[in-house]
Amino acid sequence: MRIPRIYHPTSLQGITFCELSEDAANHVGRVLRMQVGEQLELFDGSNHTYAATITQVSKKAVTVEILSQQLDDRESHLKIHLGQVISRGERMEFTIQKSVELGVSVITPLWSERCGVKLDADRMEKKIQQWQKIAIAACEQCGRNVIPEIRPLMRLQDWCAEKDGALKLNLHPKAQYSIRTLPAIPEEGVRLLIGSEGGLSPQEISQTEQQGFTEVLLGKRVLRTETASLAAISALQICFGDLG
Repeated sequence: MRIPRIYHPTSLQGITFCELSEDAANHVGRVLRMQVGEQLELFDGSNHTYAATITQVSKKAVTVEILSQQLDDRESHLKIHLGQVISRGERMEFTIQKSVELGVSVITPLWSERCGVKLDADRMEKKIQQWQKIAIAACEQCGRNVIPEIRPLMRLQDWCAEKDGALKLNLHPKAQYSIRTLPAIPEEGVRLLIGSEGGLSPQEISQTEQQGFTEVLLGKRVLRTETASLAAISALQICFGDLG
């Protein structure tokens, strides 16, 4: 039987006993119905894993004993910062989940002129928290021991203007270059822009050009936004990262 992997939100370095977070305790105690003496694997975002055994289970709390720790680096050497214009319904959740599995380092939700999602500040903050939980769950599933950051919502033009030394890429169905023909990727990695279902407006495309984005082609077919992001991340990881 596979040992469940559980994220712990604070450092476990040097700790012998700890109480799981409320969400983790609910999952371990109520969903998995685990009992005293059963084994868990914990991780705290430090790229370490911790072998643990359950010492106490109650209705609201689960306590574990840390038995050992080890460095377990499963991060890609290619840093990918995904700028994803918000999509409707479960599409955004799907994009976040799968892009985390594929190894993205940071995800920034973006608002663009043709973005079909309208949320007020309170609802957007709840969405960000929900998306961060989805990222954590994806790490628990796929074995990553570093949690990608889900940043606050930004306007597309503000995100494009940020300076970080990464290679800036924008997908375009009429681009001259493919991902395979890109030059060497800088140490800072890639800043990948994915537009909404309606695509970027002509003004936004012009802004990306002014900010030094390189237009790249994925193929002859026009992909949905959630397909485009995952296809581009996969292609980048195959060509320059750790897939394949």
